[in-house]
Amino acid sequence: MISLLSGLNPEQLEAVTLPYQSSLILAGAGSGKTRVLTTRIAYLIQSGQVSPNGILAVTFTNKAAREMMARIAAMLPINTRGMWIGTFHGLCHRMLRAHYQDAGLPQTFLILDIGDQQAVIKRLLKDLSVDEKVFPPRQIQWFINHAKEEGLRASQVEAHDNFTRRMLEFYRVYETLCMREGMVDFAELLLRCYELLTRNEILCNHYRDRFRHILVDEFQDTNRLQYRWLKLLAGGDAPKSAVVFAVGDDDQSIYAFRGAHTGNMQELEYDFAIEKIIKLEQNYRSHGNILEAANALIEHNRGRFGKNLWTSEGHGEPVRVYNAVTDFDEAAFIVDEIKALHAEGVALSEIALLYRSNAQSRVLEHSLFNASLSYRVYGGMRFFERQEIKHALAYLRLIAHPDDDHALLRVINFPPRGIGARTLEQLQDEAKLHQTSLWAAAFSKGGGETTALVDEGRAKKGLPSFINLIMTMQRACVNLPLPETIRYMLTHSGLLSHYGLERDGAERLENLNELINAATSFVHEAEDDSLVAFLSHASLEGGEHQADHHEDALQLMTVHAAKGLEFHTVFLSGLEEGLFPHGNSRDDINGLEEERRLMYVAMTRARRRLYLSFSQSRMLHGQTHYNIASRFINEIPDHLLKWLQPQSKVNSESFQSVNEQAGFTFGRNAWGQSAGKETVQERVTADSAEQSSRWRIGQNVSHAKFGTGVIINYQGQGSDIRVQVQFNRAGTKWLLLEYAKLTPL
Repeated sequence: MISLLSGLNPEQLEAVTLPYQSSLILAGAGSGKTRVLTTRIAYLIQSGQVSPNGILAVTFTNKAAREMMARIAAMLPINTRGMWIGTFHGLCHRMLRAHYQDAGLPQTFLILDIGDQQAVIKRLLKDLSVDEKVFPPRQIQWFINHAKEEGLRASQVEAHDNFTRRMLEFYRVYETLCMREGMVDFAELLLRCYELLTRNEILCNHYRDRFRHILVDEFQDTNRLQYRWLKLLAGGDAPKSAVVFAVGDDDQSIYAFRGAHTGNMQELEYDFAIEKIIKLEQNYRSHGNILEAANALIEHNRGRFGKNLWTSEGHGEPVRVYNAVTDFDEAAFIVDEIKALHAEGVALSEIALLYRSNAQSRVLEHSLFNASLSYRVYGGMRFFERQEIKHALAYLRLIAHPDDDHALLRVINFPPRGIGARTLEQLQDEAKLHQTSLWAAAFSKGGGETTALVDEGRAKKGLPSFINLIMTMQRACVNLPLPETIRYMLTHSGLLSHYGLERDGAERLENLNELINAATSFVHEAEDDSLVAFLSHASLEGGEHQADHHEDALQLMTVHAAKGLEFHTVFLSGLEEGLFPHGNSRDDINGLEEERRLMYVAMTRARRRLYLSFSQSRMLHGQTHYNIASRFINEIPDHLLKWLQPQSKVNSESFQSVNEQAGFTFGRNAWGQSAGKETVQERVTADSAEQSSRWRIGQNVSHAKFGTGVIINYQGQGSDIRVQVQFNRAGTKWLLLEYAKLTPL
C-alpha cells in the first residue's frame, strides 16, 4: 500500500483515499487525472473495500480503457480482462448481450456503425421514394441520434412544425426496420440499455448490488442520457446506492456539438450530495507562464467551479505572439521557427500546429511542402485528400479532360442524379467493347443528343443530365480565370448545395471555399496558371509522402483533435475574430464560452513553448479580408507575452499602401507592436472633404433598424466602402457606409 500511494501529491492522495462517498474531482490539464483514477481503483481493491468485479469504470475511448487496465495490471497482481472497464457504448453492449431477451433483441443482433446507419437510412428513403436532396440522409441520421441521446423515442418527440413531423416519420420507419432486421446503432445501445434497467427492477438491483463503486473519466463530456444511465446504476436515493467517483474539468468541456452537457457536473453535486470537491491544480506538464496565461484567459468564463493551475517547474519562456501581415506570412514565420527549433534539437514530432478549422491547414501544408518538412495530419486527412476536395478536383479534371475514367466514376452520381450500378456496369462494358473511354461510351449511350440537350436544357436526371452538366461547364469555363472556374464548378456541380444541406456540412463547405483560395494563390505564384497546371500542382501536393507513425514528423491538427495530447512546442494560428473565436459562436448564447474553453485546451497542450499568431489579412472565398486580432489575445496579461514583429519592412509598407489605396489607413503601432491592440481608420469622401468620417474595426456602432453592434470587417474603396457589422440581435450585415447612417458609440 505504501508503494501504491508513494509519489502522490496531497490533493491526489486525498482523492485516492476518499472514504465511501460520492465525489467530484476537478482535474486540471496535466494534473495526473489518469493516475488518480487508476490508483483509486487499485487502492479500493488492495485495501479490500471491493473486489475487481465490484467496480464499474467508464471512459470515453477504447484507448483510454486499455490504458487504464494496463496501469491497474502493473499495480496489482490480478487479471483485469474480466473487469467492467470500458466506454459507455462498450459497457451497454456487454449488458445487452447478456440480457438480449429482456431487452427485446435477437441473440445475434448486429451493431450499425455510422456508415452502416447512413446506408440503412438511404435504403429506407429509396423505399419511400423520397429525394435525398430534399431530405439528406445525414440530416435524418443526426435527428434520430440526437433524439436518442436525449432519451426520446419517436413517440416521445413533440412535432412543432412540418419538418419535425416529417423527420419523425423517418424515425418511426427506421425504428421498425431496425427491429425487424435485428440492428442496433450506437445511440440505441445506450438508450436500449437505459430502458432495460428502468423497466426491469430486479435486473437493475442486481447491477446496483454488484457495482458498489462507479468511476467516470472525462465527466464533463457526458450527455444527458449518459448521466441518467449512471444515476440509475448508482441508485440515487436508494438505500443500497453505490458511490460515484467522477473525474473531470469543466474548463475543458469542448464537445457541446456532440451533446455534452456541462450542467451534469452541477447536477452531480446536487443529486449525490457531494460535500467537498477536490481540485487537482498542480500541473506536471507546462511551465508557469503558459499556465498563468491559460488561467487568466479562462477566468473570463462565468459559472465555473474555479481552479488555478500552478507548477513547481518555474516560469519558463513567455508566450510568443506573432502579428503577421498575411496568412502566408504567418505560415512562413511558423516554418522558420520550426526549422530553428529542430536545429536546436527539438524533434519534429514534439511540435504541433493547431488550428480552429480544418480549412486553415491548406496554407500551412503548402508552406511545409515547399520547405520539405515532413508532417502528419493527426485525426484527419491532408487538404487535397479530403473527400469534398477530391470530388471537386474530379469535376475539374473532367472539365479539362473528359476522358479521365477515374474522375468520371467518382462524380458521375455525386451528388446523386439517379445513375445506378446497372448503368455504370453497362457503360464499362460498352467502353471495354469499343476500347474507348467511359465518357465516349456515355456520350454514345446518350443517343447522340447531347448537343441538343446542352442547348435546350432538357436533361433533368440520369446519364443525359451528367453529360449535359460537364459539357455546359466546359463551355462556360473556357475564358474564366482559374478561381472563377472553380467557383462556377462548385455552384453548378451541386457540391455546394449538397453539402449545404448536410447537418455537419459546414466544415466541408469551408474546405471547398479554401480550394478557391488555393487557386487564387496559385495564380499569383505560378508561371502557368491554367487549370491543367493547377490540377498537376494539387496532385503533387496531395500525393506527397504522408509520414508514417515511425517517422519524425510535425503534427497538424484541429484544437478539438488535440485534446488529451501534449507537445514540447505548440503553434496556435489564425487567432482572429470570426475564426477563433469562430463566427458561429455568436449564434449560441454559450458559444463564446465554449470557444474560450477550446482556446484554454489549446494553450495547455504546450509544455515548454507556446506561439500565438494572427494575420492582418487572410484569403477567404478567393478574396482578401482584413481582420482584427482575437479577443482571447487581449485577455492574456501583457507581462506574459512577447510580441514578435514581421521581419520584412517591405511587406508591412506594402500592406499599408494597399489599404491606403482602399481608403483605409492602418496605424502601424495600433496593430500591437507592444500591446496587441488593433485599429483601422477609414476616410469616406462623400460630397466634400468636410463630410469625412473616421471609423475602426472593433468600434461599437448603432443602426436605426438593426440596433447596436460592432464593425468586424470592410471591403471596397472610396464611396463604395462597405462595412460588416455584427449586430447583437440582427446578426451579421454588410452595409454601404455612404447610405447606412451608422452612429459611432
